[in-house]
Amino acid sequence: MKLAHAISLRLLFGALSLLFISLVTFVAGAMAPYDAATIEAGEKATAADLVRIRHEMGLDRPWPVRYVEYLENAAHGDFGHSYAGQKKPVNQIIAERLPITAEVAGLAIILAAGVGIGLGTLGGIYRNKAPDRAVLTLSTLGVTVPNFVLAPLLVYIFAYKLNQLPVTWKMDRPQGDFYYLVLPVTILAARPAAMITRLTRQSMIDTLQQEFIRMGIAKGVPRFRLNVRHALRNAILPVATAIGTSFGFLLTGSFVMDRAFTIPGIGSATIEAITSNDMPVVQACVLVTGAMFIGINMLVDIVLPFLDPRIRESQV
Repeated sequence: MKLAHAISLRLLFGALSLLFISLVTFVAGAMAPYDAATIEAGEKATAADLVRIRHEMGLDRPWPVRYVEYLENAAHGDFGHSYAGQKKPVNQIIAERLPITAEVAGLAIILAAGVGIGLGTLGGIYRNKAPDRAVLTLSTLGVTVPNFVLAPLLVYIFAYKLNQLPVTWKMDRPQGDFYYLVLPVTILAARPAAMITRLTRQSMIDTLQQEFIRMGIAKGVPRFRLNVRHALRNAILPVATAIGTSFGFLLTGSFVMDRAFTIPGIGSATIEAITSNDMPVVQACVLVTGAMFIGINMLVDIVLPFLDPRIRESQV
């Protein structure tokens, strides 16, 4: 029961976080110099036209009233209509753009976690030896080299010199999505992979120095089994939290990758909406990405107690 209470509190805090995100984005839209009525009226509209259009759109009401109405509609999955371009329902825009963003972020976190845990385990086992020094060098480069440097470098090598990978997204993709996502996913996963590598390495070093590992060595437990089944199993727990946090970095980083590789994801939709002052789309995109980030971290917090009884006991 106490564990269920702890999970309920996490769900409550997640809901409050989403409420705060929605409030910030809504107030920012309400304070913007250009509102939906200005965009709808056009440049040649008179002051009387703006007053009339604002009244018709309900924008002359106090923003707290409009915010409550926005929350009620959002709770039913209605984010309104876009004010720019084809003026589609925002739900349709999200439905079109979210899957590709989820695919990019999902592939990137899988790649980052796989590479980070593998290299970090190798570095922890061979501490202060040649493999460990190589792992530290790679992880240091991954942390220090920014994406805006790594992206053109990999594009130059694999797209222009070797002519093996595409640079831009195409609507007709005969080779499948993966072929067009290799570069952006790799670039996006580089920094989280380096951070997970360093964290896994340190966690493995700490775990390998514990008493139960020395006891396993004394009992003649095979080294591979001891390192992977026992040491890594205990060392991976703090890494799981870092993986959840890294997902937020991947979501925000996907905004840059969307623009760099013309990927039609949530990031490109948000940037296009910002440039055209299309606040309903901006609000929905920010809220959806925030919900994804909060949801992943809540999932990690909920799963960890089931993986480690010590965490479960501390919570209860």
